[in-house]
Amino acid sequence: MFYSISEFGRTVVGAVREVGRIFMFTGEILVALPSAIAKRENTLEQMVSIGIGSFPLVFVTAIFTGGVAAVQAAYQFQNLVPMRYLGSAIERSVVIELGPVLTALVVGGRVGASIAAELGTMKVTEQIDAMESLGISPIRYLVAPRFIAATLMLPIATIFADLLAMLGAFAVANHSLDMKTQTFMEGVRMFFYAKDIFGGLIKAFFFGMIIATMGCYHGFRTEGGAEGVGIATTRAVVYSCVLILVTDYFLASALFRTLWG
Repeated sequence: MFYSISEFGRTVVGAVREVGRIFMFTGEILVALPSAIAKRENTLEQMVSIGIGSFPLVFVTAIFTGGVAAVQAAYQFQNLVPMRYLGSAIERSVVIELGPVLTALVVGGRVGASIAAELGTMKVTEQIDAMESLGISPIRYLVAPRFIAATLMLPIATIFADLLAMLGAFAVANHSLDMKTQTFMEGVRMFFYAKDIFGGLIKAFFFGMIIATMGCYHGFRTEGGAEGVGIATTRAVVYSCVLILVTDYFLASALFRTLWG
């Protein structure tokens, strides 16, 4: 019994200490942002790697997400809701929730793992220590460009995903559910609000910051050679996904009270 209580206490203390380290690391990134913005070359390179490199994955995910949303909405509408509302239901669910969250999860899996593996390898091979000994700030040179790139590119990837998901939903509605193009588009226009897209992009903005911060943080804390790099990569992906879902709840609660209230 005493052992269980002491073990629980150590776990809580460890979790609090970890949260404190993450906040301190985030503070260091925010301080380094002005210098990274002034030197745009690294940031542009990371934007291509994080954003353009993720588009094939976002393409496949978004198309099939839209298709599944159409099939499921049609099933739930049976004998309850007129099918002309199908486009409305899909459009609002995609731009408010499915587009930003699913895009963040798939990009987080790819980009978070990539950043953690790259920085973790630099850490265990002492390249980061060498940069510090030469007076070069690793946070400014390695972390801040990735942070800016992920924060800016995730909303763009989300817009891309929203459009593709609607295209996938339209294809399924038109070919599998025998819905006319005019009926589907009327449904989309019926309850279309720009604030829905704006709310989804606000979510994507925060998700991008989470993905970059978790990838860089766990990369910088890598220890123990190749095995340590694997552990850091796994932690970066797990932490990113969990924080994205938790943050989504709090952002949705705040946005529904303000933007959609």
